[in-house]
Amino acid sequence: MKRVLMIAYHFPPLAGSSGMQRTLRFCQDLPAFGWQASVLSAHPRAYEATSVDLLQDIPASVAVTRAFALDARRHLSVANRYPGFIARPDRWLSWLLGAVPAGLRIIRQQKPSVIWSTYPIPTAHLIGYWLARLSGLPWVADFRDPMAHVGYPADPATWQSYLQVEQKVFAQASCMVFTTPGAAQLYRARYPARATRIQVIENGFDEASFAPLAAPPQPLNPGQFTLLHSGIVYPEWRSPQALFVAVRQLIDGGQLDVNALRMRFRASEHTDFLAQLVATHGLADVVQLLPPVGYQAALAEMCAADGLLVLQSDDCNDQIPAKVYEYIRAQRPVLGLCGTGSDTANVLARAGMHHLAPLASSQQIAPVLRSFLIATPAEVSSNPNASFVESFSRRAKAEELATLLDQITQAQPARTTTAL
Repeated sequence: MKRVLMIAYHFPPLAGSSGMQRTLRFCQDLPAFGWQASVLSAHPRAYEATSVDLLQDIPASVAVTRAFALDARRHLSVANRYPGFIARPDRWLSWLLGAVPAGLRIIRQQKPSVIWSTYPIPTAHLIGYWLARLSGLPWVADFRDPMAHVGYPADPATWQSYLQVEQKVFAQASCMVFTTPGAAQLYRARYPARATRIQVIENGFDEASFAPLAAPPQPLNPGQFTLLHSGIVYPEWRSPQALFVAVRQLIDGGQLDVNALRMRFRASEHTDFLAQLVATHGLADVVQLLPPVGYQAALAEMCAADGLLVLQSDDCNDQIPAKVYEYIRAQRPVLGLCGTGSDTANVLARAGMHHLAPLASSQQIAPVLRSFLIATPAEVSSNPNASFVESFSRRAKAEELATLLDQITQAQPARTTTAL
């Protein structure tokens, strides 16, 4: 069986991030398609929160190396301040110092055929860059989302460091992978000479995690319609302010009974931000702010909700929240507040979810929300096409990745250099 070295910051026992699901599920499913993964991750001290329970999800066949890494904000600050250069492109730049020697040892001992690194921690791509250069192995850089784009990162120096990482990747990597067509098109335009090296492998859901949820779920709030948002609410890109304005208008206009709706925000992270919005719009009786739960419990909650909520600003039209694929598998009606023509709107429409409105427009949200609340009690699944849903399974995505790895290793055989 061929081997791939996967470089990922987000990996168990990191807690509180759905970002690790992509790498973890690839590790679980790739062997069925002829590939065995080894993982080079960060020492758990670099994580702000951990859970040893998550370690049981790692297959026994997957060798995990956890290299030296520090979080500059927590480990290198004095009086809550630290020099910017030690945290560019990110706060875990120190991981590079431990990961490159560790990665070279893995390559020497396990002889992988290809290297794979994944964003959203740019340092992972720096590690991939140096390991690819020093070993001569082909390298797949998994970007997921765009790195340096308009308005992000906001700090000019950090933005420049992101751009420099991008340029290193596109100069060295055999292939660059994105999770949405829009992001791929953005980078084909930005790096036209490397356009043919850009591929799309979307996120997905893990069918095995849904299997224990086959029994009909109990209502979350009996007698009330529960609209659930599962996951982080970013004030800049996923703010529900216009939604709250629309709800307030519908209540004040007599078009919505305050006792009929509950909006549940699970694991939003920015709880203070949401609490302030709730107080401003007088929605304490409508909005529920709840802490994180385990992955299985989060999926069960999605399946039990009357409706599921997507928040995505126009600034993120080339991105799709990973939760969207789990929403599609949960087969509950979805209210999509996202940019018209965005990748998120397009995938929801393909899944039969047509209650869509721009995130920032309370005027457009109000009638769509009212229509959604009227229509969804009779809806069980907006999309009866099982093959469409299956196309977003993590196993299907692992097969796509295995095919890509096969193509890359056949087209570009690995070289051995004196650096090893």
